[in-house]
Amino acid sequence: MSKLGLIIKREYLAKVRNKSFVVMTFLSPILMVGMIVLIAYLTKINDSETHIVSVLNESAYFHGDFLPGASVSFIEFKDIALPQAKDSTVSLSYDGLLHIPASADLESASQAAFLYTKDNPVSEVLNRLEDIFEDRLRKNRLSHLGVSNEEFSTIEKGYELQTATFDGERNLKGINELKAFIGGGFGYLIMMFIIIYGGFVMRSVIEEKTSRIIEVIISSVKPFQLMLGKIIGNSLAGVTQFAIWIFSASILLFISLLLLDIDMAALGANPAMQSGTMGAMPPMPDGDSDIQKYANELFKIPWLLLLFSFVIYFILGYLIYSSIYAAIGAAVDNETDTQQFIFPIILPLMLAIYVGFFSVFSNPHGPIAVGFSLFPLTSPIVMLMRLPGGVGEGGVPLWQLVLSIVLLLLTFLAIVWLAAKIYRVGILMYGKKPTYKELYKWLKY
Repeated sequence: MSKLGLIIKREYLAKVRNKSFVVMTFLSPILMVGMIVLIAYLTKINDSETHIVSVLNESAYFHGDFLPGASVSFIEFKDIALPQAKDSTVSLSYDGLLHIPASADLESASQAAFLYTKDNPVSEVLNRLEDIFEDRLRKNRLSHLGVSNEEFSTIEKGYELQTATFDGERNLKGINELKAFIGGGFGYLIMMFIIIYGGFVMRSVIEEKTSRIIEVIISSVKPFQLMLGKIIGNSLAGVTQFAIWIFSASILLFISLLLLDIDMAALGANPAMQSGTMGAMPPMPDGDSDIQKYANELFKIPWLLLLFSFVIYFILGYLIYSSIYAAIGAAVDNETDTQQFIFPIILPLMLAIYVGFFSVFSNPHGPIAVGFSLFPLTSPIVMLMRLPGGVGEGGVPLWQLVLSIVLLLLTFLAIVWLAAKIYRVGILMYGKKPTYKELYKWLKY
C-alpha cells in the first residue's frame, strides 16, 4: 500500500475509534430527532390552545362581529359595570376583557375601546381583535360613501394573477422559493460538514505537532502527502458519520412521529414559522389539486443532477477549505491561536448562505446570484440553490455550471499548492505565534 493510503487509513481509523466520535455518532441523531419532535409537539399543543376574551360592549355597534374562531373565542357580558366585568374576567382566568364604551358613532366607539389583560396581550388575540375593528370601520367608511355590504364584499375579493410559460404550462406561486430551500438544504449540509470536519483536520495537525510525533512522521513521508492523507482520512470519517446520522435519524423521526401522532405540516401551517428572517416562505397549498401540482413540480426537479452536483461541489468545497484548515493547524501551536485565522475562513460560507437565500429567492438569474454561484469560495452553496431549477432553458445556463466547476477545480489546485507551502514550513515551527505577514513569507520559500 502506498504511503498516502497508509496515512488515509491511519487517520480514518484513529477518528472512528475515538470514543467521543462513537458517542456523538449515535447520540447526535437522538438529540436532533428529539429537538424536531419537541418543536412539533409544542406547536401541536400551542395550536390546540383556545384563548378566551370577554367582551363588554356598551355601544350600539359591533353586535354579532365577535364570532368564535379556531384559536380565539369570545364571551359577552351584559348589564354589568366595568369593575364587575374585570373581576369576572380575572376570576374566570380569561385572557382579557374588551371594553367598548357607549359612544355617539362607530369611529368614537373604536377609538375609546380598550383591551384589559393581566400581562402583555397575546399577539394572536390582539391581531384578531384589530382585524375585527378594521373590517367594521372599513365597511362603515365605505357605507358613508354609498357602498353597500354586497358591493363591499366584491371590493374585498382578492386577486391572483395567473402565470404560465410560453408553452402554456401553468406556473405555481412560490415554487422558486421552494426549490431554493431544497438547494439551500444541500448547501447548508456542505457548510456544516466543512466547519465541523475541517476543524477535525486542523486539530489533528495541532495534536501531532505539539506531541512532536510529526518530526518522526515527516522523516518517512512528504509534508504534502501527510496533509492530503489527513484531509481525505478525516473526510471519509465524516462521510461515515453523516451516513449513520441520516439513516438513524430518518428511522427515529418516522417512529417518533408515528407513535406521538404528530403532523409535521403543523410547523408549516404555524404563522410564526412562516415569517422567518429569510423572507417570505413558500405558500402552503390549499387543496388536493394544488398539492398534486406542487408534487408534480417537485418531481420535475432534476434530482440526479442535483445529487451528482452535490457530490462534486461537496468534494471540491471540502478539499479547498480543509486544506486551509490544515495550513492553519500547521502554522500554530495550540487551538487558541487559531481564532485570528478562523473568521476569514467562515465568512465566505456565512455570506454564501445569507446572500444566497436573499438573491436566489428574489432573482435566481440576477447578477448577485450568478456572481456568487461562480465565485469559488461561495459557489458550492449558492449554485446548489439555483440547480433545482434545472440546467438549460429556464434554469442555470450550462456554461455557468461548467465555468463554476472549472473555477472551483482551479481554485482547489491553487489553494492546495499554497497550503502545502505553509504546511511544509509551519509543521516544524514551535513556540511562536505566526502573523499574516509571516505566513506570506512562508509562501515564498
